[in-house]
Amino acid sequence: MQGQTLSHYRILDKLGEGGMGEVYLADDLRLDRKIALKVLPETVASDADLQERLQREAKVIAALNHPNIVTLYSVEEADGAQFLTMEYVEGDTLDQLIPAGGMPIPRVFAIAMRLVDALGAAHRKGIIHRDLKPANIKITPGGEVKILDFGLARTVAVPDFPSLPEDDTTELLAEAPELSGTLRYMAPEQLRAESVDERADVYALGATLYELVVGQPPFSDSDGFRLIADIQHTKPSPPRLLNSDVPVELEAIVLKCLEKTRERRYESARAVSEALRKARSASLATPRTLAVLYFESSSGTKEDEYLRDGMTEDVIIELSKMRDLSVLSRSSVMPFRDLGVPATEAGQKLEVAYVLDGSLRRAGDNLRVTTTLVETKSGRSVWAERFDRQLEDVFAIQAEIAESIAGALRVMLTDAERRAIAKPPTTNVDAYEQYLRGRQSFRQFRRRSIEFAQKKFERAIAMDPDYAAAYAGLADSYSYLYMFWAATKENLKGADEASRMAVRLDFDLAEAHVARGIAVSLSKRYDEAGQEFEAAVRLNPKLFEAYYFYARTHYNCGKLEEAVRWFRRACDARREDYQAPTLMASALRGLGRKQESDDTYRRALELAQAHLQLYPGDARALYFSAISLAQLGERPAESLKFAERALAIDPEEPQILYNVACVYALLGRPGEAIDCLGGTIIHGEWWQTWMEHDPDLSSLHDDPRFRALLR
Repeated sequence: MQGQTLSHYRILDKLGEGGMGEVYLADDLRLDRKIALKVLPETVASDADLQERLQREAKVIAALNHPNIVTLYSVEEADGAQFLTMEYVEGDTLDQLIPAGGMPIPRVFAIAMRLVDALGAAHRKGIIHRDLKPANIKITPGGEVKILDFGLARTVAVPDFPSLPEDDTTELLAEAPELSGTLRYMAPEQLRAESVDERADVYALGATLYELVVGQPPFSDSDGFRLIADIQHTKPSPPRLLNSDVPVELEAIVLKCLEKTRERRYESARAVSEALRKARSASLATPRTLAVLYFESSSGTKEDEYLRDGMTEDVIIELSKMRDLSVLSRSSVMPFRDLGVPATEAGQKLEVAYVLDGSLRRAGDNLRVTTTLVETKSGRSVWAERFDRQLEDVFAIQAEIAESIAGALRVMLTDAERRAIAKPPTTNVDAYEQYLRGRQSFRQFRRRSIEFAQKKFERAIAMDPDYAAAYAGLADSYSYLYMFWAATKENLKGADEASRMAVRLDFDLAEAHVARGIAVSLSKRYDEAGQEFEAAVRLNPKLFEAYYFYARTHYNCGKLEEAVRWFRRACDARREDYQAPTLMASALRGLGRKQESDDTYRRALELAQAHLQLYPGDARALYFSAISLAQLGERPAESLKFAERALAIDPEEPQILYNVACVYALLGRPGEAIDCLGGTIIHGEWWQTWMEHDPDLSSLHDDPRFRALLR
């Protein structure tokens, strides 16, 4: 139907389909707005029963007026087709947003509260949804929740709302497959084709919440008969076994919703709502959120800064291995480095319950580390320790700090977490020093700094040939050099060999799988890259780089829908990052989702500007700010100014040239854009692949100079 017109609605795109209808995005030509249009499939359009059910769906939605339920506009008929027109909800369905390992718990509570409020509103009017699931729930760019698709809803008479007729349909699933709902989320009594009440929706809500907190449904066997048996007879695994971040109170709610007999479930959505509010209050009352401030270097020499920074960052990494503890990333605490801000003040600004503060002093091979864990609210010291050790004991110190903090905050460590914390990355402290120097240099993201890092990683490997993290760092160095500066066979081969070695030496190291994913993506082995990135996410669901580079891989090969999914997860993993939202906004623009793209560009611009306040000479934040302004069509002169400031930092840097070219293209300056691209593409084929799929350059696609450049 794409391109056709029904009445005064022009069909733009197909959004989805099911047994009860096909849903399209359409233009309302009279009111100049986007709408969702639901029409019976052509193959069953003459079915009187389905026509009646479409009418009933309209009555159901019309009876509801709730901010978290899709709004019905009209029921119409044109050209022999019956259809509904409804609010078009921008955003992604919940099943597209749930990351491996589950969502952050505060976000779960926010979504759950809106869902139960909407369900409660429906139940009070005698409406049972009967097909609640993540695919029927949309999250708007602003974070609002909308329940969609009431095509399988059932109505029952209730005292306060008798206007909808009682619906006593109890057809067997075999006789009415369109009423079967979705197996994974169906209550046991639904499977038995018994009459259902609101407790069937409570079960579906429990299955949805289970998936939100652990990243998978309670029963996910692909065999339908096994799945039916599990729903009827098997208890789901407790969510905390799969995600220790889940509060005990929330786990109890989920499991009660999933009880096999409806009498043991919550009797109503309202009862679930009350339980959720209490659980959320309890969760907020005992938060386990922590910031590790950069240790103060009391050695009096800048030479030891790499050790101070590396030690701080590795303590953050060790603590992040605890699923029951929420630890801010390195980039979150970087603005407080060397400022001497009191721990309580830093904790208030970072909005965490606890802050780890400390100092490091090195004299030859002697090492003194002092640490204090401070409660932000009271300012009291929860735990403190001084370590006077030899430099070779640095890993033991890090492990002791992590385990002591776990004990002080009553974090229950799993055996796997204990093993991960106790496992040193290397047995050679000299190799560790070389690795830290390489890691510090790598993060400066300039060609010379990457080449310097490469040498340091090679030295670390020469000192310890089994050092997996050093191989991962070496692989990333080769990959970055190949992508941005020198697309040589030697760099490609180096990335491949080093990343393969990193994974072989430590298969449980998430960073090794990220390095491998980047390396194989450069050879366009995208399926293999995806397997590596997904392995990294399973091993460490908090690792930003796994989400970010997987998203970039999808973007690079033109899979914009998937790119948006993974960029969104990257944004969740590191909320202060401006790069992921900027690229996600570009992908959304390429998909034609302009409003969502604009909202995301605005957020990205805010984050980039906040970053520039701390680092005014950061070229990447400058040109990403310029791109956001240009895409929004706002303050073009300011956009150009940001781009030119970035270009002045290094007019031969290919990253800067490429992104400034995007700004020129967006501002309608094709000649200058192509000049910049010419300075970029000489650095290798990788840039050409990116240029072919980048929506920011779409205005150049018909320009013969651009096509010649690609050739």
